[in-house]
Amino acid sequence: MTRTILLAALAGAAALSACSFGAKPPATLMRLSPDAAAPNGSRTAPTAQAITVVAPAVPQELMTLRVPVRESGTQVTYLPKAQWVEMPNTMFARLLSDTIAAKTGRVVLDPRQFTFDPGQRLTGTLQEFGFEETGSQAVVIYDAAIARGTNAVETRRFEARVPVAAIDAANAPAALNRAANDVAAQVAAWVGR
Repeated sequence: MTRTILLAALAGAAALSACSFGAKPPATLMRLSPDAAAPNGSRTAPTAQAITVVAPAVPQELMTLRVPVRESGTQVTYLPKAQWVEMPNTMFARLLSDTIAAKTGRVVLDPRQFTFDPGQRLTGTLQEFGFEETGSQAVVIYDAAIARGTNAVETRRFEARVPVAAIDAANAPAALNRAANDVAAQVAAWVGR
C-alpha cells in the first residue's frame, strides 16, 4: 500500500512538472535604455539638493508585464508576443533617474536611500505607456509631482508620441523607448530649472 501511494505521488509530481503555469514568455523581453548615461564617478550634493525619484503609480492596465494597445477610448488589448522584462513603472523610474543625473548633474537617490537626505521628491502617475491604434503611435504620458522645499509642490503633465509603421512586437521596443526617453528629457529639464 505504501509503495502504491509513493508511486501515485511520484506520478502526480511528474504530471505537474510537465504543466506550465501562465503563458509562455516570448523569446525576447523588452526593456528601456536611457539615451543619456548617468555620469561615472562620485558626486556630492549639498544638504537638500539631492532628488529622490519614486516609481510612479500606474492604472490597472499597466500593472502587468504586457504592452497595452488602446483600440478606442474604451477598449484595450495587449500586444501579442511582447512583454517587459520588469514592471513598466519600475523601469521608467530608473530611466528618469539616469536621465536627470545625466542632464542636470544632480545626485539622484533611490527611494530606499532617502534616509540620507531625500531633498526633493519626484513622484507621479504613469497614465499611458503603450500604443494607440488610432494614429499608430507609441504613447507615454506621465503626470509628475515634485516637492520643491517644504511649502511648495508642483505638478505637470509630460507627453510623447512616436509614430510606428506597425503596432507589433518588432516595432514596440524602439518606439516605446524613444517616447519614454523623450518624456524623461522633458522631466529632467523641468526638474533642473
